Amino acid sequence: MGCMFSLPQDRLAAAERSPPIPETSFIEKMKKTNRNVVVFYGSQTGTAEEFANRLVKDAHRYGMKGMAADPEEYDMSELSRLKEIPNSMAVFCMATYGEGDPTDNAQEFYDWMQGTDDDLEGVNFAVFGLGNKTYEHFNATGKYTDKRLAELGGKRVFDLGLGDDDSNLEEDFISWKEQFWPAVCEFFGVEATGEDSSIRQFELVVHNDINMNQVYTGEMGRLKSFQTQKPPFDSKNPFLAPVSVNRKLNKGGNRHLMHIELDIMDSKIRYDAGDHVAVYPINDAVVVNRIGERLGVDLDTAISLRNLDEESNKKHPFPCPTTYRTALSHYLDINNKPRKNVLYDLAQYASDPQEQENMRKMASASPEGKALYQSWVLDSERNILAILEDLPSLNPPIDHLCELLPRLQARYYSIASSSKVHPNSIHICAVVIEYTTETGRVYKGVATNWLKNKEVTENGHKHTVPMYVRRSQFRLPFKPSNPVIMIGPGTGIAPFMGFIQERAWQKEQGKDVGETILYFGCRHKNEDFLYQQELEEFERAGVLTQLNVAFSRDQEHKIYVQHLLKKNKEQLWKLIHSNNAHIYVCGDARNMARDVHTAFYEIAEEVGGLTHTQAVDYFKKLMTKGRYSQDVWS
Repeated sequence: MGCMFSLPQDRLAAAERSPPIPETSFIEKMKKTNRNVVVFYGSQTGTAEEFANRLVKDAHRYGMKGMAADPEEYDMSELSRLKEIPNSMAVFCMATYGEGDPTDNAQEFYDWMQGTDDDLEGVNFAVFGLGNKTYEHFNATGKYTDKRLAELGGKRVFDLGLGDDDSNLEEDFISWKEQFWPAVCEFFGVEATGEDSSIRQFELVVHNDINMNQVYTGEMGRLKSFQTQKPPFDSKNPFLAPVSVNRKLNKGGNRHLMHIELDIMDSKIRYDAGDHVAVYPINDAVVVNRIGERLGVDLDTAISLRNLDEESNKKHPFPCPTTYRTALSHYLDINNKPRKNVLYDLAQYASDPQEQENMRKMASASPEGKALYQSWVLDSERNILAILEDLPSLNPPIDHLCELLPRLQARYYSIASSSKVHPNSIHICAVVIEYTTETGRVYKGVATNWLKNKEVTENGHKHTVPMYVRRSQFRLPFKPSNPVIMIGPGTGIAPFMGFIQERAWQKEQGKDVGETILYFGCRHKNEDFLYQQELEEFERAGVLTQLNVAFSRDQEHKIYVQHLLKKNKEQLWKLIHSNNAHIYVCGDARNMARDVHTAFYEIAEEVGGLTHTQAVDYFKKLMTKGRYSQDVWS
């Protein structure tokens, strides 16, 4: 087996029968393993979890012993017992998701905070929030956690940190912890031990003669779950959906916009118009091979990375045993720009002193280091392969590299179909990301290029996509007679294809369907007017009462959806103010969603006679009532 230890057969059988019952009391676990710092993370894409692990590593430098913890795995009502452990504190790395919501794994903890009246006196805490200023409810979860723990009597060790992913989230985190640790030292009367924090978290086990049936090949949870598929399907158990349609939507221009249909016939998967489909992509094999060649490694070696902290709930950083090839293809993010901690921990493997110094400098908080990281990594868009190519003396062991890289995340797409019309398929509308970076390399989006290559062939061989459905709050009005105003330029049209199909179906059912108005935008009418035939057909059939399209580049001055909204301000204000219309916005959060907001404020001021403050308040209320919904990304 090439493994370092083995259990006697009878104990092995027993171990397979009954997995150890996980400890749900983090207090008991801390006592048993002699820890005084617990770092909880509310994480959707893995960043908050990564920050939590970095704080645990830091704690070691101050002679404190920490553990990272997923609030979903523990009984959070035990928080008041933390004072039983001397010199203890709880740190919370809390991401905000969607429209100001907690992440899935922090939902129960959030509900508990809202409902509890426990006394948290004597409980020391600190919070770092992860958010994005582009969104309406910036860092709502972090702010609430910090406020609520203090209200319940907790002692705030250091001020709430607010990370903004719209500028530089990691920078904000580093700045916060640079001040956080001195505050902790003062609070507990401890000091830095001078120990380096770039210690390994996992050890490498090489399996020389393992049966390949025991090796993960890309599954997310259960081994062999791709060979024998069993519902229900979710993030740990995705369904392999065959691609039944893959067509290019645009008639010209240098971009590739695509319409893809996934067949969910035998999956028992249900969805509603407005939901998201999550897909697990695979990294570009060319990049994977080049990393293997650059590090001189046989990528097909079977390995496990095993947590050196045996008490940890997280036994491996990704499903193990597996091969380096599978890890770099399915489990690790090799395409994004590496974070500073990765550079810091890898610096020791650069034999050229200048290269080593530059790597450490980029990971530091000095102005010079920040500027170098900004230009050399962020602006130049160097991924890990580019860094290895441009720092020839850097030769890290591949297992340490695999330990440090973040997990490859599922990609979410707004579903472009209605299950009333297409119960057995899910439609995706996406644009392929591909451009040349400052260093002359071609950057290719992982998921869109992988999807683009899943062509439907005549010979009957179907490509599959690992996927599951994520429910959303983006819903058509309960009463079909309510008018709907949909604003979705570019691929933001996706959920509205589902909405329009559903309104057509409701009409066929003989329901009284209200006005259905679409504002769509693209560059050129004859190039990227997505779904033009279908939309014009819906308009002829009277399902789409109004189809407004802004072609931004077909004339001298640019025209966008917000300009068309302003042109129809009287009609829009009447629909919103008198006819109970529901407004939906989908697409780019950074510019479009803001500009659309502003256009609506101006309409309320110009036609409704509201002051600016009243207008802002008016649309806030519509959001609260669920009459102004956004499905936006940045």
